[in-house]
Amino acid sequence: MKAALVQVASPLDEPVEGRIERVGDLVAGLTDVDLVVLPELWAPGYFAFDRYDELAQHLDGPLLSTIRGWARAIGAHLHAGSVLERDPTGRLHNTAVLVDPTGEVLLDYRKIHVFGYQSLESKLLSAGQRADVADTAIGQVGMTTCYDLRFPELYRHLVDQGAELVIVPAAWPAARLEHWKLFTRTRAVENQVFLLACNAVGKQGDVELAGHSVVVDPWGRVLAEAGSGEEVLYTEIDRATVTEIRHEFPVLQDRRLRNQAAFG
Repeated sequence: MKAALVQVASPLDEPVEGRIERVGDLVAGLTDVDLVVLPELWAPGYFAFDRYDELAQHLDGPLLSTIRGWARAIGAHLHAGSVLERDPTGRLHNTAVLVDPTGEVLLDYRKIHVFGYQSLESKLLSAGQRADVADTAIGQVGMTTCYDLRFPELYRHLVDQGAELVIVPAAWPAARLEHWKLFTRTRAVENQVFLLACNAVGKQGDVELAGHSVVVDPWGRVLAEAGSGEEVLYTEIDRATVTEIRHEFPVLQDRRLRNQAAFG
């Protein structure tokens, strides 16, 4: 499987419509891959807190309709990064979406761990309540978003559902770049999954974002890593590696906490 992680900036002074067109042009050139991944809230900009209510849309709204059209046009799976979703009750969510090459939505995930440290996300957005795995043509796929990387139990939950590959869109600040590098490798190796983490870059307000989008294999090896500027990061993934590593080094089978009785 060939994948492309589209690491882009979302400066707050750039018109959202122009950014969608710019990213669309980038995606349109990715015709030789099986999967395209975008960053967290790349369209509105993660730190555009004062515009969240204005920019939020239902999942059948124009932004996701456009993204579904991009997937059809390039004939690839497209992970939309995340979008500002307004649910039927009017609540807002940070929602990741995976679309197949026909434009069908395969999986959506409302970010469970909304961020509060020096951020208004937890005040403005409602946390999700579920994390599922989709059986797709590119494997058993799970999704988390940015801050979720700090919560290993979420990844165990995905592995228990059969996840082989986890996609992580993010807007991770440069101030905590070393944490990003640590957690992306750790979550991959401890769960024996491929982890594809697409981060944002550039400055949003006073915050510099880290970039360094990365692809890590189930043995913890970094297959590809981006720098700190806008770029498209390409990688190839052999799904058979998951089965091989889990068979050779069966750490997941040796877990004891799944059976609480073993601990009295």
